[in-house]
Amino acid sequence: MAVFVTRRIPAEGLRVLSQAGGCRVQQWDSEEPVPRTELLAGVAGKHGVLCLLSDRIDREVLEAAGPGLKVISTMSVGFDHLALEEIKKRGIRVGYTPDVLTDATAELSVALLLSACRRLPEAVEQVKNGGWTTWKPLWMCGYGLSDSTVGIIGLGRIGQAVARRLKPFGVKKFLYTGSGPKPESDVEFEAEFVPLTRLAEESDFVVVTCALTPATQGMCNKDFFTRMKKTSVFVNTSRGSVVNQEDLYNALAHGQIAAAGLDVTTPEPLPTDHPLLSLKNCGEWLGPQSALTACTLSASCAHGWGPASWSDRDSLPLLACQCDQALKRERTGRSSVFKQTVGRHCTMQRAGRVEDLINMM
Repeated sequence: MAVFVTRRIPAEGLRVLSQAGGCRVQQWDSEEPVPRTELLAGVAGKHGVLCLLSDRIDREVLEAAGPGLKVISTMSVGFDHLALEEIKKRGIRVGYTPDVLTDATAELSVALLLSACRRLPEAVEQVKNGGWTTWKPLWMCGYGLSDSTVGIIGLGRIGQAVARRLKPFGVKKFLYTGSGPKPESDVEFEAEFVPLTRLAEESDFVVVTCALTPATQGMCNKDFFTRMKKTSVFVNTSRGSVVNQEDLYNALAHGQIAAAGLDVTTPEPLPTDHPLLSLKNCGEWLGPQSALTACTLSASCAHGWGPASWSDRDSLPLLACQCDQALKRERTGRSSVFKQTVGRHCTMQRAGRVEDLINMM
């Protein structure tokens, strides 16, 4: 079976993929995203594709791949870059890695929140440029979490992980909004499911961890920011398109909200002359995926850890398993369409134990 990998990944990952099911691997060997023309050429005639969040897999790509394409695995938690309806029409199986970045994203969400509310980037800049002259009682004062109200938009895996990390800081109340109430979370966090408008009005801190859907796109807009407290802090670690960035800029520039910490933007990265980057009360960091890969890559390769650590090790065996199973089904006249939650299977085994994963499916 032939597989196209859309980015440079660790050599160990390629080895696992090559040895699992006899895959013939073609790779775009670069740290930068594969150009569109190279993507279309690379997928032609392939049985499987391993892609990243930055690769738009739409009808054009599927048509370029041809009828032999059986499986697509994305090395990401999100899958809004995949044209799922078109993929379903063709009976292609899809894999993604929903739980591998939960802790990393939650930790960086808290880091962004603390950095923004305690004005750490501003303070560091003052130290560097000589603005710190002496101790001043009211200089660089920020906002604390103790006795605060935290609103979480999207109390899924990441949202719950954020709440668990913030609770020891003495948060008085958690509010959340999403598709519906979560009784277990209500009990664990003493949280309350509320409408989005109330969350905006009552929260001292707003953390966005929801998925990008038609319903959430542009959800944090002028009306939302106008409802927020002037002392509130806004943090987004979901998707850039959930936020209307022009409205966010205006809210920050005119003092409608106190500060913001952004892990995601549109586009990524922001141009260096983007208005948001001119604001002292807005911090834009690298995404948690970058931090996670950088931190765990050397450790995983050095110690031979299993695939619970980072998403390459989940995506690669899954892709090999699915290619093998899809071809078997084709030979026996059966076909299926599904989205495989890899955390249930791949994190249980070492990356090389593909035969075990196949038996579990």
